[in-house]
This record gives sequence, C-alpha cells and structure tokens, in this order.
Amino acid sequence: MKTLIVVESPAKARKIQGYFKDGTIVKSSVGHIRDLDPKTMSIDIDRDFTPVYKTIPGKGKVIKELSSLAKTHKVILAADDDREGDAIAWHCGNIMDVDFEQKNRIIFHEISKSAIQRALENVHKINMNSVNAQQGRRIIDRLVGFSLSPLLWKHIETERKGLSAGRVQSTVLSLLKDHEKMIEDFDPTETQP
Repeated sequence: MKTLIVVESPAKARKIQGYFKDGTIVKSSVGHIRDLDPKTMSIDIDRDFTPVYKTIPGKGKVIKELSSLAKTHKVILAADDDREGDAIAWHCGNIMDVDFEQKNRIIFHEISKSAIQRALENVHKINMNSVNAQQGRRIIDRLVGFSLSPLLWKHIETERKGLSAGRVQSTVLSLLKDHEKMIEDFDPTETQP
C-alpha cells in the first residue's frame, strides 16, 4: 500500500514531496480543518463539556481530497510538533478514519531528506495528552471568552473591532470575575473593639 503523509503547510508538502520517488504522496491540511463554530458556544456542557466541531469554511475541498486518498493509502500524520499540530493531526485523522491505536504519527524539526527519513523510521502513536490539552484550552477559552467578550465590547471603548477575551486574557478575566463576585456577595459584620 502506498503512503500518504499529511503536513500542515502547502510549502512543506511541496518540498517534502520532492524527497519521494516511490509513489508516496505528501499533502497539506492547510492548517486546521475543523474548529468550534465561532457563532455559538459549541460546547455541550450537559455532556461533560464535549466540544462540537464544525468544518472550517473553505476546507471542504481539502477534506474531500484527504478522505479520498486515505481509502487507498497508509496515512502518516506529520503536523507540527506542538499542541496545535497534534490537534490538527487528530482532526485530520478523524476525517480520514485513522485508527489512533496504530502508529501513524511522525515528528521532525527540519525539512531535510534525512530528517524525514529518521521520522519515518520512528513512527509512533499520536500524543492524546497533547490533543486533550489543546482541546481543554479551546474549551476554557470558549467558556470564558464567549461570555466575557460581549462585556468587553459594551464597556471598553476602542477603535479595534471584535475585542476578545481570548487565550491570554481568559484566565485573568475569570479570576477577576470570581473576585468581583466574592466582593458582591460579601456580607460585612461589625466587630467589637
């Protein structure tokens, strides 16, 4: 069976494709292919905070091509070596019906023939702890940011549109919100000197 290697970047795909003369195909996911719907919460709170993913607009053609190739090729997921890369690999694997119990993930830190060869000699399972960490961050961003961003729009005047309580701000804003609630709920009592 021929091999399909899926990377994030089209430029990487073109360069790596040049290393193979054996029928191996290298394709790009062009980054993320699925994400939480930006118009809704997209977190099912009643089902253990399960994220509800949606195909990113414009990614239908990429998904169709990857899914078609996966039917006739052994899939190797080669997204970047970070949480986002693991999440991209996981989403790609899901749309291609990859068995995550099998070794189908490679990692490399340079785009050279020798680095790709070393990576292919060390195929391993996807790091689900990293995938779950990325999902957890997205869920927290959404839960906190989705409810706080409209407050920012209402109370903070700025020339920039779409002010967001995003990744970096989410934890701090959550702490501020909790502290404000504690202040509001405080019931003062008088003490004798």
